[in-house]
Amino acid sequence: MSGKVPQRSPQLGHLSSRVRNVLRGPRPEAVPVLLGRACALVGLLDVAAGVFPRFRHSRMHAIAEVLPGATGPFAAALSLSAGVLLLLLAHGLKRGKRRAWRAAVVLLPAGAVAQFTYRHSVIGVLISLALLAPLLRHRDQFAALPDPRSRWRALANFVLMGAGSLALGLVIVSAHPKTLVGDPSLADRITHVLYGLFGFEGPVDYQGTTSWTVAFSLGALGLLTAITTIYLAFRPEHPAAALTEDDEARLRALLAKHGGRDSLGHFALRRDKAVVFSPSGKAAVTYRVVSGVMLASGDPIGDVEAWPGAIERFMDEARAHSWTPAVMGCSETGAEVWTRETGLDALELGDEAVVDVPDFSLTGRAMRNVRQMVKRIERAGYETRVRRVRDLGETELERIRQAAEDWRGTDTERGFSMALGRVGDPSDGDCLIATAHKADDEPGPYGDLKAILHFVPWGTDGVSLDLMRRDRAADPGMNELLIVAALQAAPKFDIARVSLNFAMFRSALARGEKIGAGPVLRAWRGLLVFLSRWFQIESLYKFNAKFQPRWEPRFVVYRASADLPRLGLAAMQAEGFVNMALPLPRFLRRRAAAPRPCAHRVAERDIQAA
Repeated sequence: MSGKVPQRSPQLGHLSSRVRNVLRGPRPEAVPVLLGRACALVGLLDVAAGVFPRFRHSRMHAIAEVLPGATGPFAAALSLSAGVLLLLLAHGLKRGKRRAWRAAVVLLPAGAVAQFTYRHSVIGVLISLALLAPLLRHRDQFAALPDPRSRWRALANFVLMGAGSLALGLVIVSAHPKTLVGDPSLADRITHVLYGLFGFEGPVDYQGTTSWTVAFSLGALGLLTAITTIYLAFRPEHPAAALTEDDEARLRALLAKHGGRDSLGHFALRRDKAVVFSPSGKAAVTYRVVSGVMLASGDPIGDVEAWPGAIERFMDEARAHSWTPAVMGCSETGAEVWTRETGLDALELGDEAVVDVPDFSLTGRAMRNVRQMVKRIERAGYETRVRRVRDLGETELERIRQAAEDWRGTDTERGFSMALGRVGDPSDGDCLIATAHKADDEPGPYGDLKAILHFVPWGTDGVSLDLMRRDRAADPGMNELLIVAALQAAPKFDIARVSLNFAMFRSALARGEKIGAGPVLRAWRGLLVFLSRWFQIESLYKFNAKFQPRWEPRFVVYRASADLPRLGLAAMQAEGFVNMALPLPRFLRRRAAAPRPCAHRVAERDIQAA
């Protein structure tokens, strides 16, 4: 490993970056956020003025009177249209998106012209211009490039906008009780809304001009849904960046020199990540963009002395697109460099379990449970094989790939920061595969194969656990059997260290169960145990602890505390625990020619079975 961490104190570097931020004054993104909130407020008032008749005669009358579309059928439709569009643009304005700025600059004068044309409201024009003026003045702060996207967002927009229009339409239909004819049922009101969204008259009737007001408002909602969906369907795609062959070759060259520094380094070769290199090309940061969060994982790849250049490129890319920068699972050294160079904060996320092969032994009281389980399984007729990927034949590799796919246990692929996303690729010949076998009277589709463990290289003398798969019909304890087999076979492959799994909040769980733990720590541990029903936090920690590892802390690096909920959701999406996309029905899914991305490092059901 070459290169040393610069000797400047990380605490002082972190402090100096904060001082520089203070001296610079407010962050540039403060203005877009403020204008985005103003846009959302005007949009809400516009919607309220168009939907609720009483709102126009309340104490807010003075404000509502000058907003687009305060009275009349046409005006109500204009008010709803302007309000909904401003609400849709608000988020993009907060993030400094150029296209959102352009749309707002066009929409506000259009609303002002509509006010003057229909209501001759000079004050209304001035209010529109009051929001337009700072948008034009600070136009240089709205330069963020588009996010990665695909035309699937058109379907999502149609579903969400359609549901929102239906809900808002029910409010519009029910907001005029004094002019309502009769007492229509909920079914009649829903029918009226559905007809109105398509521009037809429904079964609900009103006195006076209210019927026209409701009809124009519902028609405007339907038109907005159609226009936004058509726009998203036919706009140019900006697909998520993927690792090119050249990028992968450069990363492999860096890993060949510096891959022993970080156990997560090889996972940078996931082909659904993008990469930025330092100006010297001696370091790189891989990432994926999820819901506006630019999510890196592990430490930068390459020479530590070149890390600042790669980190600077990463931050430049985040600023160019107005993405929220974050790092998941970096080491203590990585957290020091990230916080020093960027002024970001770091928080301990959990611990990685690392077993030193020379120190591993099944003897002793502490290993009794593992020892007994392994011997029991071996007596049941199971045998293990540990080999490099390059030493397996193509027929056996294909059988292992298919078994790993079918034994996944969930429809959603899991894994990002600690999963490679493939098994048996010819370029991954140094990966290690441990398999369990048992001859059956009636062999299954995979012959005598019963369980699989896949490890990726960690430098020249280590491996890092990627995935665990087993036949659900096999005996419990397959994971323990194969981990022990891999550790015992490690010296044959000159492997001195094995990284197992990442245990989230491990220190809190360990300290919270000790005698003398305070009420706050016990309460925090209790919450983690409760969450373990869904996320396997406690069971994963206990599974790792069976092998008596040493614990290496891992950190999350983030910009501000307010970003943590958003960062947590993005990380759960990236890891596959939360799926925000609209999945296709099974019969419409096409199987890719290449192997599908592999799952998270440990399948929760495997842990439960163990």
